Amino acid sequence: MTDDIAEVGLIGLGYMGSAMARRLLARGRRVTGYDIDDAKNKSLAASGVTIAGSPAAVTRAADIVIMSVTSTSAVKEAVFDDGGVASAGTSAKILVDLSTTDAEKTRVMAARLKEQTGMAWIDAPVSGGPPAAETGTLAMMAGGAAEVFDRARPLLEDLTAKVTLMGPIGAGQVTKMVNQVLVLTNFAVLAEALKLGENAGVDVAKIPDCLGDGYAGSNLLRHMFPRMVARQYEPPAASARQLLKDLDMVYELARATATPTPMCDQARLLYRILVSRGLSENDPIAILKLFDKDPV
Repeated sequence: MTDDIAEVGLIGLGYMGSAMARRLLARGRRVTGYDIDDAKNKSLAASGVTIAGSPAAVTRAADIVIMSVTSTSAVKEAVFDDGGVASAGTSAKILVDLSTTDAEKTRVMAARLKEQTGMAWIDAPVSGGPPAAETGTLAMMAGGAAEVFDRARPLLEDLTAKVTLMGPIGAGQVTKMVNQVLVLTNFAVLAEALKLGENAGVDVAKIPDCLGDGYAGSNLLRHMFPRMVARQYEPPAASARQLLKDLDMVYELARATATPTPMCDQARLLYRILVSRGLSENDPIAILKLFDKDPV
């Protein structure tokens, strides 16, 4: 650590938040954290995170507050409810929201926070999951003012292999929707291709090595396809329920921008079926269960 960002706040200590906390501690930063689940607070306290009693307490302790929660409504509650970020925000502080949320609502909340407190907002959703968070190799797509981004960048680079400012507030969330189109439709395609190979008698474990140097090659083929072959769904990097929420947001964004998304619409239908079968907390690669004879 070579910058002057001494105190970091972290709101949301789930899979991603806890991995980021460990990464930031390893980088020599002081971290104050909060989660609505006290079991998560206790677990991170044992790792060296100072646990605060509310988002406001986190904000008072920190120069930059990072938030990683599960929905747009959870962001609004953490920022504007009693004991939220807004009750302790100042113009000297920055809120960096890593959650995947609605872009337009993000713009509205950022403007409200700025008006009430002077506190700046960066929307910076990520891709890569908890393992990448803990090793500092996330891909991060940011939206916000360039001067605010520059202030936060040294901290964000602790967590990422690459962080890109995509435009003003909301641009990070729009880019995350593009990411979800690419990733989640590919999960469905990988499942379909895997099952076709199995049913036709091919040793599908050899597929990544065989096809990886051609146009079929990708990070998903390299890292996720072997897990799918092994039906290795634990530990989950995220939940099917969470990613169905993301696909619903893609649908709304596509509708608002008059963009046809037929492939993504099909993936959305498959994930809705997966969730309807009681598999909502499964890893998203468990979409393969819809192709297996025994879906459980």
